[in-house]
Amino acid sequence: MHFAKAEPGARLLRKQAGTWLKELRNQAGLSQVELAERLGLKYYTFISQVENGFGRVPTDAMEGWAVALGVPPPEFARRLLAFYDPELHRLLFEVQQ
Repeated sequence: MHFAKAEPGARLLRKQAGTWLKELRNQAGLSQVELAERLGLKYYTFISQVENGFGRVPTDAMEGWAVALGVPPPEFARRLLAFYDPELHRLLFEVQQ
């Protein structure tokens, strides 16, 4: 039952991640099609899915997304980890008392 309770929260965090990514894309002056081209993606619809919270940036693609969006890769990955796996982010980056 605990897993079922966590699911809506995970969806909300993915949606928030998508909003952040869309803001970065807009700041970079890129359309979804242009970002997809920079990332070597065959379909721009994947960008839409990620921005709408229905998908995630794959870990092995985070560096490419960061570069395309003009964000330092470590900062980009850290921020996405906070959305995609908040417990791991907490363990890795928050100060333990």
